[in-house]
Amino acid sequence: MLTPWDVPEIIDYKKTMEQFGIKEITDEMKDLHHFFRRNIILGHRDFDKVLEAIKNKNDFAVVSGMMPSGKMHFGHKMVVDMLKFYQKYTDEIYIPIADLEAYWARNISFEKAKDIAIDYIANYIALGLDVERVNIYLQSKNWKVKDLALILAKKTNWNELKSIYGFGGDTNIGHLFAPIVQVADILQAQFDNNFEKIPKITLVPVGLDQDPHIRLTRDIANRFKITPPSATYHRFMRGLLGGKMSSSKPETAIFLSDDNETVKKKIFSAKTGGRESLEEQRKFGGRPEECIVYELFLYHLILDDEELKNIYEKCKSGELMCKECKKMAYNLITEFLNDLKEKRDIELAKKIVEKCWG
Repeated sequence: MLTPWDVPEIIDYKKTMEQFGIKEITDEMKDLHHFFRRNIILGHRDFDKVLEAIKNKNDFAVVSGMMPSGKMHFGHKMVVDMLKFYQKYTDEIYIPIADLEAYWARNISFEKAKDIAIDYIANYIALGLDVERVNIYLQSKNWKVKDLALILAKKTNWNELKSIYGFGGDTNIGHLFAPIVQVADILQAQFDNNFEKIPKITLVPVGLDQDPHIRLTRDIANRFKITPPSATYHRFMRGLLGGKMSSSKPETAIFLSDDNETVKKKIFSAKTGGRESLEEQRKFGGRPEECIVYELFLYHLILDDEELKNIYEKCKSGELMCKECKKMAYNLITEFLNDLKEKRDIELAKKIVEKCWG
């Protein structure tokens, strides 16, 4: 079972999408952003409604939660990149800091969640998101979301939560309630402060592990006769050593706070699609589909499609060696991270978080 708290090392994306009725990205959607074009965002629910809103310059909302559970790494960066993209078309972006879920489901204290949130928001600022045009709030302090969660909770039951999330009998009650708070986060744009309904297109860009939240929210939205949220689903970046990229396993991830020496060590230890020897590499070519370094190019480091294609073909032909690719990746990442360091605004991040904490 794929849930927000239990993600397997290997995910069969095609099978999971078919199982839960997630649609594939269309050619029209691929023109929007390189994440769509490169099959990084590989599925959606009702994204055609968002596409129409963008075309017709109509209002829509975007919700993207922040889980304060560990340091921010390149796997998290893609969500901020998409928020920057959507900010060109809407001023209604919500970023809930999921301190309640972190406490209930991951045993993270509220004080630690606060420190992590400051780091995240400083990175959001450095990455170019205009945070002063975003509604960033704390789940535990947002009266509207908490009250809305109590209202929405009436339209679900234990059997539904158990079937979607696989909860066992030893699950704490807070953890059981966490998904309902997530539903309230997503649907809040469709209720005014008196909880009168104002149906609105709402987009939630997520990884496939968050689809249980999306399915539950869509079901509850239908029961309340409001607009079910749209969603896009992105692939997870693989860890540097293969498997998952995880904040709890520093060797698998490049953090946005890593120094140059740490990046160098991680990149030159990363799993590649290279052959056993230089001779075999020249003879048979590399396997960029299996290479974590190429994946860094694909997701974040090479935005020009022709340049990326050139790297891919040179690798496949055996012209490009893994050492050259790693050196290129190291140079691009350190340049990016050094620039990011200069753009972090810790004081503004603290100001926003202190405001959230009341």
